[in-house]
Amino acid sequence: MKLYPESASVQLEFDKIKSLLHEKCRFEYSKSRADDLRIHTRKEFIDRELRQSHEFRQLLQNGIYFPNDYILNLSKEIRLLQIEGAVLAGEQLVALRKLALTMESIFRWFDPERREAYPGLLEVIAGTYYEKAILKMIDDVVDETGTVKDNASDELSSIRMGLYRKRNELRKAFERIISKLNKQGYLADIEESFMSGRRVVAVFAEQKRMVKGILHGESDSRRTAFIEPEETIDLNNQLHELENAERKEVYRILKQLTKQLSAYSALLSVYHTVVGEYDFIRAKAAFAIDIKGEYPLVSDKALVHLVKACHPLLYLYNLRAGKPTIPVDLTLDEKNRVLVISGPNAGGKTVTMKTVGLLQMMVQSGLLVPVNPSSQFGIFKQLMIHIGDTQSIEFELSTYSSHLLSMKYFMENANGRTLFFIDELGSGSDPNLGGAFAEVIMEELARKHAIGIVTTHYLNLKVMANKTPGIVNGAMAFDEKNLLPLYKLAIGKPGSSYTFSIAERIGLDRKLIQKARALVDEDHFRLDKLLNRTEQDLQVVQQKERDLHRLLKENERLKKEMQLVMDQERHRQQVEVLQQQNKVTEDRIAYLKDMERKLRQIVIEWKKTEDKNKVVREMASLLFKKNEQKVVSKKQKQLDSKYEEVNGDIKVGDKVKMKKNLQVGEVLELRGKKAVVKIGMLPMQIDLGSLVLIKEKDGEEKK
Repeated sequence: MKLYPESASVQLEFDKIKSLLHEKCRFEYSKSRADDLRIHTRKEFIDRELRQSHEFRQLLQNGIYFPNDYILNLSKEIRLLQIEGAVLAGEQLVALRKLALTMESIFRWFDPERREAYPGLLEVIAGTYYEKAILKMIDDVVDETGTVKDNASDELSSIRMGLYRKRNELRKAFERIISKLNKQGYLADIEESFMSGRRVVAVFAEQKRMVKGILHGESDSRRTAFIEPEETIDLNNQLHELENAERKEVYRILKQLTKQLSAYSALLSVYHTVVGEYDFIRAKAAFAIDIKGEYPLVSDKALVHLVKACHPLLYLYNLRAGKPTIPVDLTLDEKNRVLVISGPNAGGKTVTMKTVGLLQMMVQSGLLVPVNPSSQFGIFKQLMIHIGDTQSIEFELSTYSSHLLSMKYFMENANGRTLFFIDELGSGSDPNLGGAFAEVIMEELARKHAIGIVTTHYLNLKVMANKTPGIVNGAMAFDEKNLLPLYKLAIGKPGSSYTFSIAERIGLDRKLIQKARALVDEDHFRLDKLLNRTEQDLQVVQQKERDLHRLLKENERLKKEMQLVMDQERHRQQVEVLQQQNKVTEDRIAYLKDMERKLRQIVIEWKKTEDKNKVVREMASLLFKKNEQKVVSKKQKQLDSKYEEVNGDIKVGDKVKMKKNLQVGEVLELRGKKAVVKIGMLPMQIDLGSLVLIKEKDGEEKK
């Protein structure tokens, strides 16, 4: 992305973002990547880096281990591998072994499930492979401390065996000599030491001529002399020769191993880059967690659609201070290309502008940003900014001259992929003349399809935004009652500068304020006052809208609760109806069983008796006398004691009884051949033929 001016990244505080990211890095490679953070203009690069940051953030938040603990810088060692005849020391080879071991862990980590779940992270190693021969070559030669192993070669094994024997022989010889000299009283307190790599005895200086051998030196106090005994000179010489042979053989083995590894120098360099790249991605993910960064949508066109966006540095500052951060919602697209933000000073106009610019740079750098995930960012190839006083003493430019010079560059170079920000457009000149130039500048930028934000106090720009296609007004909310900024952006209306309100807030003399008001053009003052009133009215409407929304939610909750109660009552009534129907069925079964028993008895009597007429009369009495056959349920008896059936047409308000389940209710409405009857709490629609008109018995009758 091309920036204008060169200090744009500093003015938008992108350098502070890079510094915070640098602190999260543990590897020299990743630190250099953070310092040289590139702002991409190709969608595939942006998508890839955002996806990688998002996937690693998921790992960190879910506590899933990723094998990227390796943080050594091996640039020097890898360069040495590429130089013919170079030799790597044991410690350097151990470091390369750790690098190869880390790559083995990374390749093992990507099992089939993780390859599907984390395609962005997998893409980092897509162009390389794991070579197990590197690990084997190093393990065959050096141990975990970097010491060349005895079995690295037959020659080294033989030399070290000889060294072991000669050192044992020398130790035994020294023990005899020390025992002898100790008895003679010649030895100093330290008894023995090493001088120039050779084993010597420490004797008192006055006794040094009594011991045969080579004098290697004296102590600083001149009281102790260090002598190599005559008996051990030959052994020390042999030991020294073996040690030299060991060094030469170790050097030869390391040189040979370095030559073998040089064939894999390019692969090891890729490994080094891969490990550094994973550390850089981890740093971006950790930084995203700190600022509550999310993965927004990215489209390859000029567009800014922010939902609940916060300035990351302001968010971190407010988090430390325990204060809330007010989010920003705005949309800039082909339809609304230029946003004119007005409102009082210190109300958040510049912060809003910087928030949009900084988040755009972060997204195009592959960083997750503190927005709602539904936010959408386009891709811009130019970012132009003009904030603050940029007068130049060197070029003898005034504030306004410098301002116009920047605007000249904007108008000459802006296009459909330009994102621009202008703070206080037209300031530094006569309000009328500067305002006229500001209108021309803004109109020209809109004509070139550039997208951007302009802050201003000029009324003519607010009026222009209302009537010019592609330009839209925005205002920073202000609480005129408490004279405090609310830091909220409202799109679609201009805002007042609250000049006189702020003057009152700071305690300026009311007489001076009234005098200033009298000097202001009446139309100008009336328009500013109208803007004040409109903004305050809008705040009231918004508050009422929030209250209404809250009440609607409460109403919806009560409706659901009422529906639940009604469903429960309906269920209870249905259960009660079924119970009554079951009761009637049970009574009928009991009646039929009793009838069967009596009929069996009559059959027996028919067979026994000679008086057949008597049996016939008993059967007729059983089957045809209804008064004797009727089985009255308990429910029927209760209803008969309280109500009586009456003749007549059923009307609204009458009490009726259902014939089938003996439920009693009140008629609410008649619908042709059906009636709506309230039974309990619920209304039910029932056929008129299934109902019987009843009335309550009077007190005496009940008794």
